Amino acid sequence: MRPEDSEPRGHAGAARPHLWLTALSLATFVALMALGIWQVERRAWKLALIDRVEQRVHAPARPIPAPASWATVSAANDEYRHVSVSGRFLHDRETLVQAVTEEGPGYWVLTPLRRNDGTTVLINRGFVPSERRDASTRQNANPDGQVEISGLLRITEPKGGFLRDNVPQHNRWYSRDVAAIAAARDLQNVAPFFVDADAGSQSAGGPIGGLTVVRFPNNHLIYALTWFALAFMLAGKLLVTFGGGLFRRKRFVHEPAGGSDAPVRMTGSDAGTIVEPT
Repeated sequence: MRPEDSEPRGHAGAARPHLWLTALSLATFVALMALGIWQVERRAWKLALIDRVEQRVHAPARPIPAPASWATVSAANDEYRHVSVSGRFLHDRETLVQAVTEEGPGYWVLTPLRRNDGTTVLINRGFVPSERRDASTRQNANPDGQVEISGLLRITEPKGGFLRDNVPQHNRWYSRDVAAIAAARDLQNVAPFFVDADAGSQSAGGPIGGLTVVRFPNNHLIYALTWFALAFMLAGKLLVTFGGGLFRRKRFVHEPAGGSDAPVRMTGSDAGTIVEPT
């Protein structure tokens, strides 16, 4: 009888991980690696988006899309394009939208611009502080004739801001919802987008233009490293668990004193119960 055969039968089995736990760990490892790879792909997409938007913002201003193509205007293809548009402002139908900017809290001034072809484009003329929300405080900066506006094309912001719905019937606006503003101001043939006016497009003393924030959070590399780190930590734990169990099963068993060839004798009433070297 070999000495290692005297170990309890259940010991080796208890040292091995349960099958279901091993399967769950492997599935988790695969999921963590997949999340890491997905974040790497998202980072590549975000970098391409940032580069594309930067090119649009700094490109020379071009005319806004023609009315025939308004239905196809989208954020992916058109937002932040540097555009130009001409017409006459309808100052009596301006809309104030609550805003917080680098200048502090206040309002965006959205004014309809009636074009020569009869269509209308909402122009975000810029920011005014709360003490200048009344249009009478800005009359000298409201041009009456034909104007040329350049700025960034922006996609409509339907429904409202964060946890705050627009309330048109009370003239409370928290987002630049083109369709809702057009309906509230009885505007027809309105473009489904608006234009954030450049600073240079504004009259002295008027709303402060050029405050569009073009910033895209890009934390995908941090997220990817986090997922990969968790995956490698789990892989290390599995390796230790399996490696430790394999080492215990193959550990060296010392021979009795006197060498492996030493004769033994059996004692006790039941032969084979105790084995001693002679």
